[in-house]
Amino acid sequence: MDTAARWIGRGEALERLGIKTQTLYAYVSRGRIAARPDPANPRRSLYAVDDIGRLTSRRSEADAGMPADLQLLTTPAVRGVVTIASSVSVIAGGRLLYRGRDAVDLAQTETIEDVARLLWDARSENPFAGLGPRLDGAGGVNARTRLFGALGRRAHEDRSSAGRDATSLKVEAASVLNEVMDAVAGPGPRLYFHQQLGRGWKLLERDSPLICRAVVLAADIGSCPSAVATRVSAAGGASLAGAALAGLVATAGSTEQADLIAAIAHVHEARRDPAGVSKRRAAEGTLPGFSDPLWPDGDPRGPALLAASALPADLAAVAREGEAASGRTPTLNLALALLARRLDLPRDAAADLMLIGRLVGLLGHALDQVIDGSPIQASLRYVGPRPTAQ
Repeated sequence: MDTAARWIGRGEALERLGIKTQTLYAYVSRGRIAARPDPANPRRSLYAVDDIGRLTSRRSEADAGMPADLQLLTTPAVRGVVTIASSVSVIAGGRLLYRGRDAVDLAQTETIEDVARLLWDARSENPFAGLGPRLDGAGGVNARTRLFGALGRRAHEDRSSAGRDATSLKVEAASVLNEVMDAVAGPGPRLYFHQQLGRGWKLLERDSPLICRAVVLAADIGSCPSAVATRVSAAGGASLAGAALAGLVATAGSTEQADLIAAIAHVHEARRDPAGVSKRRAAEGTLPGFSDPLWPDGDPRGPALLAASALPADLAAVAREGEAASGRTPTLNLALALLARRLDLPRDAAADLMLIGRLVGLLGHALDQVIDGSPIQASLRYVGPRPTAQ
């Protein structure tokens, strides 16, 4: 088979698999099907024939006629895939839902603490009540070092989550998040988390609600490798901090984070020539921040955050010209990168905001797994070289 024949367009891929578009994008995001830009049209993607063949040979007919949203929740198992039940979040109907509530709506009205309580199913109690600063806070040269330092220390100190009651676990989750926020933002008076972060970054008080919106929108993303890593660790008996640390490490090395880093670089470059840089990158198929396989119809979080950000003309032009060049609306990644520039935060602060937000959701996954999750049954099957005769 020649190189061109090994890649096919979306329509043919959907026909061969017998699925809907959103399910195809979910397979791509989970690494089940490789995708690459179409050389003839960078706005479109091509999909690996070999990967599609492996999936079609293993798929059942259980999804026939099922709505795409339900397919994402009930996709038949394939080699290397373990299905894990979650009640934390899901993408459905083009919206991101946190325990059934629209994340975009929540970001407009709720604090980080409020959304944490929602994701942790702690709305009838307040696990943050009475928490204070830790005197020997974690140090580090930048926010990310302090974040991972504080979380790693708690992973070492805290006991196993196995067999513990839900109330004490939720208080522990709040304590972990509180300590991490203190480490990232630095010591100071007891404020809402977004106010602490704003104070640590020396923002005007009127701008700190934008930090809240960004963190809330980044808190979770439904099914992703970092959530799986967290849940597997929690099911194995790790502490809440240890399970969340496993997921956060996966997040830091994910394609999502890589796209965010690329979006940060794009904003810095395109700010000087928004139209020219955006057109060139789109033609090369390297324009970040305008495409995400989880959002075939556009990421609603990006426009929502940008609408509240009051960008200056040069930054607004980066979003506008990129949308014109790609034919797609900005994702949350681009919105985070633009917001960080608008607030004059450190260069990588957009990536730090993503990790801070995701920690909230990962603690929710750890709690959900320990309190209500079913055992995760998975095993490794050795396929390496056979032992040689002695």
